[in-house]
Amino acid sequence: MSRTVSPSINQPYGVARVTAVWDLARSSFYAARHRQQHPHEPQKRGPKALSDEELVAEIRALLAQPVFMGEGYRKIWARLRFKCVRTSKDRVLRLLRENQLLSPSRHTQLTPGNPHEGTIVTTAPDQMRGTDATATFTEAEGSVTVFAAVDHCTAECVGIHAVKKATRFEALEPIHQGTKEHFGPFSAGSADGLKLRHDHGSVYMSDDFQNEIQFLGIEPSPAFVRQP
Repeated sequence: MSRTVSPSINQPYGVARVTAVWDLARSSFYAARHRQQHPHEPQKRGPKALSDEELVAEIRALLAQPVFMGEGYRKIWARLRFKCVRTSKDRVLRLLRENQLLSPSRHTQLTPGNPHEGTIVTTAPDQMRGTDATATFTEAEGSVTVFAAVDHCTAECVGIHAVKKATRFEALEPIHQGTKEHFGPFSAGSADGLKLRHDHGSVYMSDDFQNEIQFLGIEPSPAFVRQP
């Protein structure tokens, strides 16, 4: 119609005149003419979805850049979006895993077991004893230190000794009491087969204390550090 010649002025009506009379936008006319001149298959609107091979190529190009300090899939997904390459994080993770492009991850470290998970309760008496010291207060003497020794099977107190000044020799007194009562007179190896549990206190780790219990045949069994 726009090319029709007017009989009065002998000129085409033109696109502007025709669209104005028909109350149409000229852009609609030009869009329709462009579709007629350039026919194509209708496509889905929005960003173009890349194939797996094309997306892997984009990922490799990103990994080749020196800006990467690590190859986390979230970082790659964000940089793909910055390049207007739209995809999902799950797909990026899948392609990275399938093509062995993920950064090396830390191996799960085994949690060390508690060294005190075992038991120190014996099945028979006179196999293991424990000794330790504690402080208390008395009306007559004030603060005193109490050394004690206990059998690990029966929980029986086999020796107890209270003193004003705690020394390595005073710490041996409960050991002597229990040895004399349950193993007889003192002699080399008289308490052979007995183990003694103690902490790492200076009185128990001293040479005098260790030499004395080894003379009696007692095997020292120090507790684990920070494991009462």
